[in-house]
Amino acid sequence: MTSATLDAAPMHRGNWLRRSELWLDERGKGAWIAAMVVGFIVFWPIGLALLAYMIWSKRMFNGSCAARTRHAHTAFKSSGNSAFDAYKADTLRRLEEEQDAFEAFLNRLRDAKDKAEFDQFMDERSRKKSQSDVDGDAQPA
Repeated sequence: MTSATLDAAPMHRGNWLRRSELWLDERGKGAWIAAMVVGFIVFWPIGLALLAYMIWSKRMFNGSCAARTRHAHTAFKSSGNSAFDAYKADTLRRLEEEQDAFEAFLNRLRDAKDKAEFDQFMDERSRKKSQSDVDGDAQPA
């Protein structure tokens, strides 16, 4: 083998793995699960490796892989119409800003709820402590 052949082999292998990953992503979570089951049937370490990869890459717990991949490909693909592309880019930017603002609102709402629950807990605790102090002082020693 020449050095050019040795250099091309890892790149080809990486391309094959990347193409396989994209192919499975396009078909969704079911395809990943089917590949994992087949991997366990053929040779259990393959299935285990696929399971570990699915958990590590969060493919197991997120929404559909296909929807995420399709959205990424169509959201930034040029339509050929520069006015529409500018409108789409502006709309996507505005939607991302609105999403960020909404997530910030939800975080503030959660923080306020947590603070209210904590304040209620502290009030109940101080009320119980003051009651026990009053009850404790009333009893003779």
